[in-house]
Amino acid sequence: HFCHSYCTNNIFPEDPEDGLVKANMEKLTFYALSAPEKLDRIGAYLSERLSRDVARHRYGYVCIAMEALDQLLMACHCQSINLFVESFLKMVRKLLESDKPSLQILGTNSMFYSFFVKFANIEEDTPSYHRSYDFFVSRFSEMCHSSYEDPDIRTKIRMAGIKGLQGVVRKTVNDELQANIWDPQHMDKIVPSLLFNLQSGERTESRSPSPLQASEKEKESPVDLTERCFRELLGRAAYGNIKNAVTPVLMHLDNHSLWEGKTFAVRCFKIIMYSIQSQHSHLVIQQLLGHLDANSKNSATVRAGIVEVLLEAAAIAASGSVGPTVLEVFNTLLRQLRLSVDYELTGSYDGSTNIGTKIIKAHEERQLQEAVIRTIGCSFANTLPTYQRSEVMLFIMGKIPVPGVHPALPSTGSGPEGTRMIQIMLLKSLVQVTAGFQTTNMLTALPSSFIEPLLSFSLTEDPEVRLLVLQILLSLIDRHDNTPKFSNISIISDISVLKLKVDKCSRQDNLFMKKHGQQLYRHIYLGCKEESSGRQHYETLFALLGLLSVELANEEVVVDLIRLALALQDLALSTDEAMPVFNRCAVHALAAAYLNLICQLTTVPAFCQHIHEVIEVRQKESPYLLPEDVFIDNPKLPSSLEKVEGDVLFLQSKITEVLGGSGYNTERLATPYIPQYTDEDRLSKRKSIGETISLQVEVESRNSPEKEEVKTKTEEITFETLKNAIVDSVGMEEQERERRRQVVEKFQKAPFEEIAAHCGARATLLQSKLNQIFEITIRPPPSPSGTISSGYGQSQSRSVPIYEMKFPDLCVY
Repeated sequence: HFCHSYCTNNIFPEDPEDGLVKANMEKLTFYALSAPEKLDRIGAYLSERLSRDVARHRYGYVCIAMEALDQLLMACHCQSINLFVESFLKMVRKLLESDKPSLQILGTNSMFYSFFVKFANIEEDTPSYHRSYDFFVSRFSEMCHSSYEDPDIRTKIRMAGIKGLQGVVRKTVNDELQANIWDPQHMDKIVPSLLFNLQSGERTESRSPSPLQASEKEKESPVDLTERCFRELLGRAAYGNIKNAVTPVLMHLDNHSLWEGKTFAVRCFKIIMYSIQSQHSHLVIQQLLGHLDANSKNSATVRAGIVEVLLEAAAIAASGSVGPTVLEVFNTLLRQLRLSVDYELTGSYDGSTNIGTKIIKAHEERQLQEAVIRTIGCSFANTLPTYQRSEVMLFIMGKIPVPGVHPALPSTGSGPEGTRMIQIMLLKSLVQVTAGFQTTNMLTALPSSFIEPLLSFSLTEDPEVRLLVLQILLSLIDRHDNTPKFSNISIISDISVLKLKVDKCSRQDNLFMKKHGQQLYRHIYLGCKEESSGRQHYETLFALLGLLSVELANEEVVVDLIRLALALQDLALSTDEAMPVFNRCAVHALAAAYLNLICQLTTVPAFCQHIHEVIEVRQKESPYLLPEDVFIDNPKLPSSLEKVEGDVLFLQSKITEVLGGSGYNTERLATPYIPQYTDEDRLSKRKSIGETISLQVEVESRNSPEKEEVKTKTEEITFETLKNAIVDSVGMEEQERERRRQVVEKFQKAPFEEIAAHCGARATLLQSKLNQIFEITIRPPPSPSGTISSGYGQSQSRSVPIYEMKFPDLCVY
C-alpha cells in the first residue's frame, strides 16, 4: 500500500506544471534502496500510470512518470533489477510507439541517459535471455529517417534516433547474453540509418552558415553525432564482425548510386579505415576487391568510383599491416584493367553486339583505366617498402601479355589491339610503381627476371611502348632526383649550373653494370636507330645516358659510354641505314650533347677542348647537327645529309689519344663499339610485342620427331653461298615467317590430344636417347672369359660376376 500510494498519488502533483513532488520522491527512493525487492512492484505501478496518462493525452504527467523512473534507475545500485528494467523498457516502448515527437524524444533521452549510460558496462547477475532490442533497433532506425515537416523537430527526432542506436550498440556489443547486434538483420538497419544522416548532413553543410551560427549549432549537428556513433560502432568490431559492418555500407552506396559522386563513398571508407583496428584493414580491402569484381559488368563510372575508394582505403591500409592482400589488390586491378580495355574495343560487356546490350562509353572506360593506373602506383605501391615494391614490379611484369610466351591474362574478343592496349596500360602502371623507387642494391632489387623482359619490350616498333620502357628505366636508375636536370637536350658550356648530385659508385653498382651494362648500351643504340623515334624518345635517351654517367659510372663504364656515343655518330653517318633526315640529325645532336656532358664529368682538359672545338665548327657550318636546331617545335633541317665530314665530326683517334694520357684504357677506347646482335633483335622488326614467338617453341619445332627422319646434307660452302647469305632474300624471309606462323597456330588451335601426343613422342625419343647414353656409359666390363656362343651361332658378350672370375695366381694373395 505504501508503494501504491506514493507512486499513484504522492509524487504526482495536482497541476503537472508544478513538476515532481521532490520530498515524496526522496522518500520513495529511500524506500526502494531499503527494500530493493519492491522495485518491480514500483515499476509496475509507474508503468500502469504512464500507460493510462498516454492514452488520456495527459502528457505532463507522462513526463513526471518518466522523471520518477529515471531517478529510481539512477539511484539503485543493486544489480537485481531485471523486473524493474522490464517495466522501464515497456514504458519507453510505449512512448516510442506514439506519434507525438516530444514523447519519442522523451523516451529516447530517458533510455539513453538513464539506462544505456548507467548499465552499458554493468553485467546483470540474472541474465535476461528473453530481453530483445529488435523493436528499439527498428524504431530508432525509423526515427533516423524522419521526414517531419518542421526542420527543427525533424533534426531533433533524427538525433534522438542516432542516440538510441548508439545506446543499443553500447549496451549489447559486449554482452554475450543479449542478441548479437552484429547480425545482418540489425546491421542492415543500423548502418544505413547512420549513412543516411551523414549524407543528408553533407547536403545541409553545403550551405555555408555564418561563423556565429556555425559555432552555436555545432553541438546540435546530427552529422557530428552520426560520425561519432559510426566510429564507435566500427571501433568495437571484432575480426569476425568486420564483414557484417561493411557489407551494408557497400549495399547503401549501390542502392543510392553513390559511387559515381566518389566524395561521399571516399569519406565513408576513410571513416571505416581509421576507426577499425589496424590489423583488420586487409578485411575491408578484400571486401572492396570482391565488390569490384561483382560489379565487373556495371557502368564504368560505378567501377571507377569503387577504384577511387579502393585507392584511398589501400593507401591507409598500406601504412599498417596489409599482409597477403598486396598482390591480391594488384591482381584484381589488373584484371579490371583488361576487362575495361575489352569493353572499350568490343563495345559491350559480353563481347556481342546484340540489341539491348548496354552501350559502352569509351571516354568513361578511359577514365576508369586512368583511375586503376593511379591506384596501382600513386597511393598504394609508393607507400610500400622497397622489397614489397620489387615484388609488385615483378608481379606486373609477369602479367604483361605476350601471346606465345606468357599470356598471363585470358584472351578475349578485343584481338591484337586489345593486347597492345593492355601492354601499354601495364607499362604505365609500372611507370607509376617505379616513380621515386630508390634502392642501395640495384642488383637484388632489380633481378634479371625483371630487367631482361623490360629491355626486350624496348625493341618493338610501337613508339609509345618504347617511350614507357625508357621512362621506367629512368625511374629505376635515378636515385638522386637528377632526371629533371637532363629533361632538355642542349649544349651547356658549364654543367655546374645543373647542380648534379653525384655519389661514388658502390660495389653493388659496379656489379650491376658488369651484369647489365652491355644490355643497356645495346638497347640505347637500337632505340636511336628506330625510325619511329621522335623528339621525346631522343630526349629520354639523353637523360638515360646522363643518369648512367652520374649514377652508375666507374672508369670502365665511362669508356664504354664514350665508345657508344661515337658509335651513334657512325650510325648517323652510315649509308646502309635508311634513316630519315630528322633521325640522322637527332642522333648527331644527341651524341654531341652527351659528349659535351661526359667530357666535363671526366675533367680532362684536352678531351673537353676537342669536343668544344667540334661544337664550335658545327655552330658555324652545320647548326642542324646540334640540339638547339633539332629538338625544337619546327626543326631547321637540310634536305639531305650526304656530306658530313671533316672538322664537324668527333674523332675516335683524337679522343683515344687525349684520354690515354690521363690513364684511361687506350686499347678499349680505340676499339669501336659494335652492339652484339642476338636472337632478341628479331623483335625489333615486329609491329607489337604481341607478335613475339617463343624461341623455345621454335627450337622444339625444329627438333620435333616428325622432322627427324629428314637428314640434312652437309652444304658445300662456296662464294655463291656466302653471297646469298649476305644478301637478304625476301622469299626466304616470307617462308620463315610463314613457318613460324604455322608453328604458333598449331600450338594455339590444335586439340589438346594432338599436342599431348606430340609431346609424348618427344618424351619417348628423349628416353630412347637417354637409354643409349646410359648403355654406353654404364655398360659392365667385358668378361675375362671372352665371348660365348649363342644358340644361333652368334658370339655374344657375357658379363661374369666378380666371384666367378678366375684371376692369375700373381693377382691373388
